[in-house]
Amino acid sequence: MNTEIIRPDDNKKKISNHLINEKSPYLMQHAYNPVDWYPWGEEAFARAEKENKPVLLSIGYSTCHWCHVMEKESFTDPAIAVIMNKNFICIKVDREERPDIDRLYISAVTALTGSAGWPLNVFLTPKLKPFFGGTYFPGKSRFGIYSWPDLLNKIAIAWKDPLTYGEIISSADALTVLLRKNLSYGQKNTASKQNRQAHLDKAFEYYASVFDGKSGGFGKAPKLPLPSILNFLLAYSSYGKKTGKAVSAKKALQMADFTLRAMAGGGIYDQIGGGFHRYSTDEKWHIPHFEKMLYDNAQLITTYLEAYQITSDDYFATIARETADYVLCDMTSPQGGFYSAEDADSIPDKPAQESPEEEQEKIEGAFYVWSKEELDDILGNDAAGIFSFYFGVIPGGNAESDPHGYFKGKNILHVKHSVEETAIKFNLSKEKTAQIINKSTKKLYYTRIKRKKPHLDDKILTSWNGLMISALCKAYQVLGDKKYLGAAINAAEFILSDLYDEKTGMLFRRWRDGEKNIFGMGSDYAFLVSGLIDLYVSDSGSRWLETAILLSEEQLRLFYDAEYGGFYMTGPEHDKSLILRIKDDSDSVIPSPGSVAIRNLLRLSGITGRVDFAQAAEKTIEAILSGDTFHPASFPYMLAVLCQMEAGGIRKEQEMKI
Repeated sequence: MNTEIIRPDDNKKKISNHLINEKSPYLMQHAYNPVDWYPWGEEAFARAEKENKPVLLSIGYSTCHWCHVMEKESFTDPAIAVIMNKNFICIKVDREERPDIDRLYISAVTALTGSAGWPLNVFLTPKLKPFFGGTYFPGKSRFGIYSWPDLLNKIAIAWKDPLTYGEIISSADALTVLLRKNLSYGQKNTASKQNRQAHLDKAFEYYASVFDGKSGGFGKAPKLPLPSILNFLLAYSSYGKKTGKAVSAKKALQMADFTLRAMAGGGIYDQIGGGFHRYSTDEKWHIPHFEKMLYDNAQLITTYLEAYQITSDDYFATIARETADYVLCDMTSPQGGFYSAEDADSIPDKPAQESPEEEQEKIEGAFYVWSKEELDDILGNDAAGIFSFYFGVIPGGNAESDPHGYFKGKNILHVKHSVEETAIKFNLSKEKTAQIINKSTKKLYYTRIKRKKPHLDDKILTSWNGLMISALCKAYQVLGDKKYLGAAINAAEFILSDLYDEKTGMLFRRWRDGEKNIFGMGSDYAFLVSGLIDLYVSDSGSRWLETAILLSEEQLRLFYDAEYGGFYMTGPEHDKSLILRIKDDSDSVIPSPGSVAIRNLLRLSGITGRVDFAQAAEKTIEAILSGDTFHPASFPYMLAVLCQMEAGGIRKEQEMKI
């Protein structure tokens, strides 16, 4: 393609590639790379077949820090682009638009290397079968990692050698068979309902065994919030009380409570503006990967509200409220939908910048971190001293681990001392100390909004909006603030008017810049239905319930495996180019559509009396529990639903038969 155009923002002649007409912010970021990127589609596939070249599939998202690093080091380098364009057909995919493609090929790379992440770079045959892959590769060899150009040249040579070419094709075929077995399973059920309590107990025992009693969370760094696990522990604590497991119930609540407090007091939580960052790079929740994702914040609002309901501790309600308010302020579109994410990187404040803004180097966390000198200047010495003690601010910067030098001389705010400890330190009352901290926080908030904000990924995804609608309904039900219900209604109305065709029943996944695109996937149906049921419970509007029923019927038609149980990620006509149709019921950072569908169907069955809904849910539960690959750590959201069922059924709340 390589179309020459003049960009109006800088009036420079640039050459675009095949991504130039895409709407995805991530693909648009790469539209002017010298790499001849294609979007996923027939044009690229046909060229790979015709020229018998391997496909280089690169998957990421617009707020991904290491995606930015690899672009800067390799994808903008003309010499490296020559190697890529000569030897490969290069395809870019936004993982947030196409989680089906991402799930397929990240599973392949995990099978090949033992781990995977983003950017995800996978080498495929022209038939789109994977044979090699990895994540970030540096532009120049370091840290014992192959450089990207060295790897490209090795694969290009191997592809052209008749001996190694045959080995590549054979290994790609074998890997595809393995993926089909693990991601598109089907088997008859053998588990009985009597096994369910044992599964719940095993899951609790597993999480207890990997719980970090010192810092909270599970396992070692990096640590992700993983709301589904916390939701399971909260549900298990209630289940245990009702089923005579008082000791286990108490411990489950303690693990969830401790972790929620550790996260909210850590650097992973934005102590100034509210909302959670993506994950913590250290075990103490102090040094985050600074991007903010809608799906994390939506789920965590619900989790903190659940904790508040169980403990009656206002602290949890405060964190939920601050997080919800952050989303309403910074991630809500004029149309009412919710944006996808904010970047980890931003342009740091520097005096008298001489170069144009688009040429200034972005640094991870620049928008969020502070030097001690800045705080002294903004707050005054007395207030800054109190604020700094409370939030662990020190003159040289408080990042204990900073291998890339992003936080030199800077402080990542985290609650180092309690209000009580701070009050004693400065010989003040608790009330006065809290007042000074709160006033200082507000002053820093208004100072910070003058900084250059991180990039906003402004696409609107149906599935993630469904999660946020549910969170806001929960906030309304628990906190009683009608603004949350109003925001949930606005979002639902936008989705149903702009991403749903009521006449055909067609749901779309993504809206951006006036365009809806990509057929809805299982997660879009499941999460939106969940949000609509929550709206019905909160608002009593029959429209919400009627649409939830219609969408659930459509989800069963398009995604449900009637023979074996379980749900596919995509419909049968979604994308014929995919080498297999994935059935993925495991719960990760986002619950699986199958797990959410189970809860939806049980709730709708309770409201409507529909036996077919309950039967589909039960069959899916038994299919998962009887699976060869079942492990409790893979299904925390579904197991939380089981806790509710075993403790007396899914709560009816205000649900009633119609």
